[in-house]
Amino acid sequence: MKAFRPRMQDLDAVLVFDLDDTLYLERDYVESGLRAVGAWASQQLAIPDLADPMLHLFRTGSRGHIFDEALALAGYRGKPDVISRMLNVYRQHSPRIALAEDAMRLLADRPPRTGFAIITDGYRDAQKRKLRALGLTDRRIDLAICTDRWGRAAWKPAHRAFNYVQDFFGLPSAAFCYVADNMDKDFQAPSALGWEVIAIDRPNRLTQQICGNGQIVREIVTLDDLDREWMLKTPKTGKIDSGNIIHVNVPDGI
Repeated sequence: MKAFRPRMQDLDAVLVFDLDDTLYLERDYVESGLRAVGAWASQQLAIPDLADPMLHLFRTGSRGHIFDEALALAGYRGKPDVISRMLNVYRQHSPRIALAEDAMRLLADRPPRTGFAIITDGYRDAQKRKLRALGLTDRRIDLAICTDRWGRAAWKPAHRAFNYVQDFFGLPSAAFCYVADNMDKDFQAPSALGWEVIAIDRPNRLTQQICGNGQIVREIVTLDDLDREWMLKTPKTGKIDSGNIIHVNVPDGI
């Protein structure tokens, strides 16, 4: 994505965000994609209203085989490549999604002397479509990185994207804060680099918190709390407030 290179001498800190379930609700993207696949199935497979059973399956907890299950419910017996075609439609559709209201407020009122960046996993084309649909290319995000630009090996918890962002801004690690939602993979790399890390636990998000012993991660439920939570860390001493913290396992070798 296009980078708006800031004047580095004007920055003291950089807020780096995950995308899915951090700046918007990922379930909205899933439902948008299922509706797009349903419209395609109506035109290409002559199966009307396939979106309805797919949405029902998703909302009742089905994951991983929604296309197969919905086709079976519709009694479809067709070409074996139809699932891969549906998956392509899903990934390549223009999503109908919107920023969370708290994300809109934060992006509209940038904290002084603070840069904004995004690090997101997922297939590059699909993630770029999300960024465009959310209008993030027009909201003065200084840098947006899809880890898939370097291949699957660079997806989180790999360090590559975090090193890239830190090099781009040219600030010490203590100047960076990563806000994300997935305790299983999002926080290992930035924690190892010495970044501040904060977990956002949005209601209705797809992933579930995974807690355990390891790196300290503070938790918020809205980005409106971000300034207050981030300032719990005293820059000169590196000390943090002990309240409202959870932990995440850090695998060996990260």
